[in-house]
Amino acid sequence: MKRTVSWFALIAFATVPWVFGGWKQASAQTKSQPKVSSCVSCHTKVTPGAVSDWKLSKHSQNDVDCSSCHGSDHNSATNVKLAKIPTPETCGNCHDTQVTQFMSGKHSKAWMVMKAMPTIHYQPMMLIQGMKGCGGCHKIGTKTAEDIKELEKDGGTAFGTASCDSCHTRHTFSVKEARQPQACQTCHMGFDHPHYEMYSGSKHGVRALLKQSGTLPETTSAPTCQTCHMPEGSHAVRTAWGFLALRLPFPEDKQWAADRVSILQGLGVLDPEGKPTARLDAVKAADLARLTQEDWQQERDKMLKVCTKCHSETFAKGELKKGDDMIREADKIMGEAIRIVADLYKDGLLKKPEQQDYSFPDMLAFHDAPSKIETELFRMFLEHRMRTFQGTFHANPDYALWYGWSAMKQSLTEIKATAQEMRRAKGEPAIAH
Repeated sequence: MKRTVSWFALIAFATVPWVFGGWKQASAQTKSQPKVSSCVSCHTKVTPGAVSDWKLSKHSQNDVDCSSCHGSDHNSATNVKLAKIPTPETCGNCHDTQVTQFMSGKHSKAWMVMKAMPTIHYQPMMLIQGMKGCGGCHKIGTKTAEDIKELEKDGGTAFGTASCDSCHTRHTFSVKEARQPQACQTCHMGFDHPHYEMYSGSKHGVRALLKQSGTLPETTSAPTCQTCHMPEGSHAVRTAWGFLALRLPFPEDKQWAADRVSILQGLGVLDPEGKPTARLDAVKAADLARLTQEDWQQERDKMLKVCTKCHSETFAKGELKKGDDMIREADKIMGEAIRIVADLYKDGLLKKPEQQDYSFPDMLAFHDAPSKIETELFRMFLEHRMRTFQGTFHANPDYALWYGWSAMKQSLTEIKATAQEMRRAKGEPAIAH
């Protein structure tokens, strides 16, 4: 597969009118709708849990019946496939403000980002379209008509297209549930983004969980994930540094700027000569990085506003700057590691994979990296570097140090040793880095 993913940018921009305008254009149901009682009487026997949850919901209290979300075509056991699977446009008929906010945040782009990864098609279908791996969390992203058609292929059903039910679990669609930190836990945990583990072990998280258990009073100041990332209930979830902790413009610190260039090259956003590639279009479309100082500052100011509800402005700014500085230190180690592996390509000790356009390590190959040393590089970037800065911003010192920065140092040592071994095996002189 080619390194360039210009097709991704085209898909991304073609999707915009659909995701922003679809629910606006949705027409009211014109067919006669089955009575709620007929749906309930049948599904009490077939899916009693779903009926029980619906009865607990605000929907049932406000006469939002089954056909409001699933249409009225399905009315017997013989035509189950006629039941419509909700999409964000379905929810937008009533929750226009929330859906509009959602569309402007990073969650809405999750499916698109996943599908754009260069080696995603190497994975078993169950992990992606089957939503038992990456797709299980990235399903929160909106789907194009082509995406839905693909999900329905071979007699399948486009489950997982609603997006909203990733946090407001069907069929209760509880606001109270979605406001709890555990609502974020299913996806924000594990290998590359253990946000919940970091948060729940931090003083913020400990106080929130003690508040939930009743150990601390209900009036205790204890921020949840939503307090910081969804202030005032906004569904437009974004952060100043973005998911990759990369941004423009480049810093005045020359070493940090050089390290950031190396990372962008390792991500294929810049080519070996430092020129932009088609992947830059993908980064822009997916909103993976802040590309102007103004955009970054806007998100930083939002976070400061949240922090200063409990802390002084001086303290809050100081803590956030520590996160910025930690990114710089992590980038220094990451940049050195990338250049070591890039030199192996340059000297012919690593061969260019057929699917790549040029000789350079590709950190977006993930676990499909073509060599042991590149696999270590991928882990260093996506696991250890992530934990270094994420642990700092989430006020979890153990993650920032032992699972982050220390692990990066160990990976760098491993990469240096492996590179030296490869050079000795080929009779090449060792290179000091």
